[in-house]
Amino acid sequence: MSFDISPLLDQWDYQPGQLVVRKFVGRDGVEKIQLRVDLGLLQMNAQGRPDGKHPHGRESLLEYYQTQMEKFQEERRGDEKSFRLTPEDCGRLQQEALQFHHRYICLFQLEEFDAVLRDTERNLKVFDFVQEHAGTEEMAWALQQFRPQLLMMRIRARGAIALKANRYTHVVKLVENGVEELRQFYREHDRMDLMEQSGEIQSLEIWLQEIQAKRPLTPRERLESALNEAVKNEDYEKAAQVRDALRHLKSEPG
Repeated sequence: MSFDISPLLDQWDYQPGQLVVRKFVGRDGVEKIQLRVDLGLLQMNAQGRPDGKHPHGRESLLEYYQTQMEKFQEERRGDEKSFRLTPEDCGRLQQEALQFHHRYICLFQLEEFDAVLRDTERNLKVFDFVQEHAGTEEMAWALQQFRPQLLMMRIRARGAIALKANRYTHVVKLVENGVEELRQFYREHDRMDLMEQSGEIQSLEIWLQEIQAKRPLTPRERLESALNEAVKNEDYEKAAQVRDALRHLKSEPG
């Protein structure tokens, strides 16, 4: 067996500043995803835990710790709030979440947006679990500080799905609500300094501008634009016709 992956890398160039991703079926019959990085590549399973492992016989560490909490709750007769994660527990959950982070970034590049939602929703459960059961606020923040990036990717995936269906108005509302959700996160953690510098908020606001620029005009907007143009050109006959059309549009049911 040769451990040298140089032939693979020679056939697949690294492109600085770009995500270069591919998907294939491995010799074990399992779908894999590869991400080209400067010194090699990252490979992960497309389903389940990205590294294919089953810690403590569970699908993931999240499921394992959830089971531990349930056992604790049974022993303490429903005292769920007293269950605490150690710093080591939080560190392991964070490392596992990083695996899913790498995968949903790749999945987004592959435009598999439903799978992006699957993995981002899964990681949000980890964030919530650690937030509730971490021993200290510092332990919780070590993971929570990455929530804005996670929320942004979930918003981008939802928006991409809606854009494929040409639901521009829905996407605009989705992104606007997403920006407010991010701002609220920083307010709740009293990190206004981070909110002003948030790359996630800036990215979503730029995307929102792009969406609004590409959004097709509604029938009402087209008529209003035509009316403004007619008035500007002093074409009052056409302006009167457009006003009639606008009144007719307003009188239609719905």
